[in-house]
Amino acid sequence: MSSSQRWRVVRADKGAVLVVPDLGVPGPALAGPVPAQPTPAEPVRAALARDGLAEHDEGRVVPAVGDYVLLDDAGCVARVLPRSSALVRDTAGRTSLTQVLAANVDVVLVVEHLDPDPDLGRVERLLTLAWRSGATPVVVLTKADLVPDPWGMAADVQRVALGVDVHAVTATADEGLGPLRAVLTPGTTLVVVGPSGAGKSTLVNALAGRAAMPTGERRADGRGRHTTTHRELVPLAGGAVLIDTPGLRAVGLVADAEALEHTFADVAALAARCRFSDCAHRSEPGCAVRAALDSGELDERRFDSWRRLEREAAYQERRVDARLAAAERARWKKLTAEHRRGHRPVPRA
Repeated sequence: MSSSQRWRVVRADKGAVLVVPDLGVPGPALAGPVPAQPTPAEPVRAALARDGLAEHDEGRVVPAVGDYVLLDDAGCVARVLPRSSALVRDTAGRTSLTQVLAANVDVVLVVEHLDPDPDLGRVERLLTLAWRSGATPVVVLTKADLVPDPWGMAADVQRVALGVDVHAVTATADEGLGPLRAVLTPGTTLVVVGPSGAGKSTLVNALAGRAAMPTGERRADGRGRHTTTHRELVPLAGGAVLIDTPGLRAVGLVADAEALEHTFADVAALAARCRFSDCAHRSEPGCAVRAALDSGELDERRFDSWRRLEREAAYQERRVDARLAAAERARWKKLTAEHRRGHRPVPRA
């Protein structure tokens, strides 16, 4: 097995990943001729080191679905290649560590159901996650056949998804999928994110043209059931690939100011017009944000959502800074201890 051969992670499990050879289809971190119709290769199991990590330019990392990797002569993961993009979430608990949901992604499909009513705050949160990844977000509103006015509801979502394409679809009847299929060009990688029961796996199957992922029956209350339990890369016709993800019950935000400005471009534009650059948007004179709230130009719900995500992003940044500072202190402590051991006097015979 050649150590120079690039492989792509199609599924990540504890202690090992499943990989397929790089077919040379252009895309992030890829180059070469475009096959007329790439034939999916049979995945190969590649073991990880005991700690589940692999070498990367930024240190040892957990390989994620979508990563490009090199294998050693024993068929184990030797290195994770640089990522062109990464969809990242905060891990549960009190640590400042993050989890890469998918790597080297071009398009993030933010899936939200129309029945029950879409959660606008969740859409904003997932859009911020998508903008932070470096990929292009697209909002897909499923179960359009279950509501009387899907286009009116889509217009409501469009008002919080600024600069993002919004599509209302009925995946089970193959309706409204044309614009999404237009994105499935050779070498394109898409990832599907959204809550449990939003119909993500049904959407994946419709785009794949086959039963690539299991789907669940609707519950008595009309909601879908959570069926996907792992992330997996699914090859699509024409050379595109798509990553389905389990439903995200709680999405810890890993964002930066640029990602928030993309999601809340309207709020950012108002804040830029405030008299004071450090305006807290409470009672300061000349506050354009408060004026927009008072006039109804800016919705109170959206302002509260921006405030909440801004606080979460700032909190995550402080946690990361604290972790990096602690790691640096530990590194110097280790170096000092090694230096002292190297200069201990040799006992006399």
